[in-house]
Amino acid sequence: MTAAGDGPWLDDAAGRLVRPFTVSNGRTRPTVALDLVSQVMATGATPLGYLGPEHAEALERCRVPVAVAEVAAYLKLPVAVTKVLLADLVDCGALTTKPPAFHHNPTDRALLEAVLDGLRRQL
Repeated sequence: MTAAGDGPWLDDAAGRLVRPFTVSNGRTRPTVALDLVSQVMATGATPLGYLGPEHAEALERCRVPVAVAEVAAYLKLPVAVTKVLLADLVDCGALTTKPPAFHHNPTDRALLEAVLDGLRRQL
């Protein structure tokens, strides 16, 4: 295990040594409405002020449009924490968001059938 300040807060055997909600300073609600399939993308603007290493990792991941759920999986953080981090980046102008294509009609029959077909192919 590395000492504090000597490297990442990870231990090969124990995993993440920092509780996920400390990453978001205990905040559980993002300031921007994001859903699991909302697309986020870096704007190219440099964020002002201090951002943690998780913010930087998220921003790096968002160089191309990516879903919120994918960023959470990449960061290995709960989605609620990831949404807060991404909202911070949106608030400072470093990210832009786009709602999912089915935002206006989430129960679109064609979409549900496409999901069902995809699931059947996986089985």
